[in-house]
Amino acid sequence: MTLQQINYIITISEEGSLNKAAEVLYVAQPSLTSAIKEVEKEIGVTLFNRSGKGVTLTNDGAEFLLYARQVYSQYNILLEKFGKNGNLKKKFGVSTQHYSFAVKAFVEMVKAFDTSKYEFAIRESKTRDVINDVSTLKSEIGILYLSDFNRKAILKLLTSNSLEFHSLIDCSAYVYLWKGHPLANESSINFAQLAAYPCLSFEQGDNGSFYFAEEILSTNEYPRIIKACDRATMLNLMVGLNGYTLCSGIICEELNGTDFAAVPFESDSVNQNSVMEIGYIVKRNTLLSGMGRLYIEEIRKYLAAHAKNTG
Repeated sequence: MTLQQINYIITISEEGSLNKAAEVLYVAQPSLTSAIKEVEKEIGVTLFNRSGKGVTLTNDGAEFLLYARQVYSQYNILLEKFGKNGNLKKKFGVSTQHYSFAVKAFVEMVKAFDTSKYEFAIRESKTRDVINDVSTLKSEIGILYLSDFNRKAILKLLTSNSLEFHSLIDCSAYVYLWKGHPLANESSINFAQLAAYPCLSFEQGDNGSFYFAEEILSTNEYPRIIKACDRATMLNLMVGLNGYTLCSGIICEELNGTDFAAVPFESDSVNQNSVMEIGYIVKRNTLLSGMGRLYIEEIRKYLAAHAKNTG
């Protein structure tokens, strides 16, 4: 089995079609078919199901891909460190819960590189997808948070996927809403004041768990709740419906605009203001690439500036 064959298999799985993979790789389709057959014969398992609609991974193929991504990712890091004169187009990906500061840091990191020589990706996604992306090395780094409520469940899931969590900052909960909201000028907002307005929450999928919620106090009984899938829709619902969400209070106005406000959440005997520990996850026992190191540096820089301005 060669690294080229591994790259072929990874690309085929991502494209879901031999034809599309052949176009991306600039190779003839028969060469891809031959490569798959050679690997399948060598390892003794079938990697793909073939149909008129394309190809899909078998169960064995999905497991094989987990290891194949790790091997190829480490190969790329070796080339980055020891093959500076190579012409490989290096890839770097980040998967994150919906944090504007994570996108801002990504923007600053990308500015340091020639985008014609690199392939960058940032994925704002569901919590489970963030974990899966880093586990399969689709993304090198994931951004998510832990709290007293979800910590045990999330850390157990990270451990089972050979991932480790690195803390970045601790935050109390804030109420995030439109500046035209009736409560926007309050010095703090308690749960009772929010009862008349819809709580906005990021959708976590059909099998979503309380533990995967991006919003703190996710176990509360909200009389009105609306799910959204992306940050832009969430902001539109804040304006159109006077909705709100509970967040870290770390808001990048450069990306989200200046029409929104983060007001401290006022806890009571029932609704305590639990701490959000935001951090990043990576594959255990792997080295961060140069892009990965710079990305974490940019996040730390942004969070330090935020802490200084609000401290």
